[in-house]
Amino acid sequence: MAEVRVPTVLRGAAGGNSTLIVEGESIREVIASISSRFPDFGMQVLDSDGELHKFVNIYLNDDDVRYLNSLDTKVGTADRISILPAVAGGEF
Repeated sequence: MAEVRVPTVLRGAAGGNSTLIVEGESIREVIASISSRFPDFGMQVLDSDGELHKFVNIYLNDDDVRYLNSLDTKVGTADRISILPAVAGGEF
C-alpha cells in the first residue's frame, strides 16, 4: 500500500480526501485503484488514451514519474505519491 497525497483541486474527484492509502504495484495500478472507488478521479488525471494528462505531474517520493517509467513506475509499501496539477496564471 502507498500513500497518495491529493491536491485541493482534485479532492472533489477523490471523495474530499486529502490523502488516500491505496494498493497497487505501479502508478497505473494505484490510479486504477483510486478510480475504481472514485470514477471521476481517473478522468481528471489520465487522458483519453489512458496516459498521464500533460498538465498533471505525479511524484513518487521526490521523483517525477515522467523521468522514471511514467505510469509503469513501480510502487513500494513505504512510498509516497504526490499528484500536482500544473497551475497556469494570467496577467499581473
